[in-house]
Amino acid sequence: MKKENSEYDLLKQMCFMHAPSGSEVGMKIFILNYIKENSKNWKHKPKVIFGDGFHDNVILIFGKPRTAVFAHMDSIGFTVRYGEQLVKIGGPVTKSGFKLIGSDSKGLQEVELKVTDNKKTGARSLSYKGKRNFETGTELTFKPNWREDKNHIQCCYMDNRLGVYNALKIAATLKDGAIVFSTYEEHGGGSVSYLQKYLQDKYKISQALISDISWISDGVSYAKGPVISMRDSLIPRRSYVNKIISIAKKNKCAFQLEVEGSGGSDAKELQMAEYPWDWCFVGAAEENVHTPDEKVHKKDVEGMIKLYEVLMKEL
Repeated sequence: MKKENSEYDLLKQMCFMHAPSGSEVGMKIFILNYIKENSKNWKHKPKVIFGDGFHDNVILIFGKPRTAVFAHMDSIGFTVRYGEQLVKIGGPVTKSGFKLIGSDSKGLQEVELKVTDNKKTGARSLSYKGKRNFETGTELTFKPNWREDKNHIQCCYMDNRLGVYNALKIAATLKDGAIVFSTYEEHGGGSVSYLQKYLQDKYKISQALISDISWISDGVSYAKGPVISMRDSLIPRRSYVNKIISIAKKNKCAFQLEVEGSGGSDAKELQMAEYPWDWCFVGAAEENVHTPDEKVHKKDVEGMIKLYEVLMKEL
C-alpha cells in the first residue's frame, strides 16, 4: 500500500484497483491491510470479521453496534467471451473508444472498446480492439484517469470506491456500529442477505445506511451536500427516512433530498431478505455515471463523511 500524500490519495489508490463483480479479492486485501496499518490510530479498535463463510466480504464491529453501514467494493466492467467478444459486468455505459485494461497469463494490455449496432435488428454487440486477443474469461475494466482540481475529483469507479472511502474515514472515529464491505452489488447482488442474517443473529442489528454514490439530476446539484434518498426502484420505510432527515437538520448537516424511480443498491437485498430491516441510501452524487469519467464535488464528499459521523452517533 502506498503512503498517503494528500487528502484523496486513498481514494485515488482504490479507483486504480481492479475489482469488478466476482473479483473483489484485491480490494478485500487492500482494505484489510489498510485496517491493519491505520486502526491503531482510530479512536476505537474494531473486531475484524472475514474469511471462511464470508467469501471476500469484510465486516468491522465497533463497540455495541446499532446501525450497519454497507459499502460495496465491486465495480462494473466486461468479461472477454471468445476472441474479441465482450459481455458486460453490471451496467457500464458503452461507447466506442473507451480505454479498457485487463491482464491474463500473457500480461497486461490496454485495448479500445468497440460498439457495433445492427441497424436492421437493433441489436448491439461489444468487442475490443488490441494488439492481441485476451484469454477467454479475462475481466476488463475502464482505464483509470485521475483528474483533480480545487472543486472536483474525477475518475472511473467513484461508484463505489468513494462509498468505501467514506466508510474507512468514519471508521477512524466510530464508537458503536458495524461497517460492511460487500461484494457483487453491480451484478445482481448475492452477499448482503447472508451478511444481514449474520449481523441480525449475532448483534441484533436491524437498520442500515447505504454508503454508495447517486446521480446529479434535475433535482440534485453539485456542492449542496450528499443526497438522502427517499426512494429509487425500492421504497424505504418513511419513518426511518424522516428520522435521518431530522437528525441531519438538527445537526445543521448539508443534504439534498432525492426521489428516483429507478436504480438500486445493497438495499435491495436488505429489503428482500427474511429479517425486517430499515435502510436508507445516503451518499454524494456524481455526473457521468458508470463511465470512465465519474465526477464528484469535494464539498459533497466532505459533507457525506460529516453526515455519516453524525448519523452513526444518533441513530
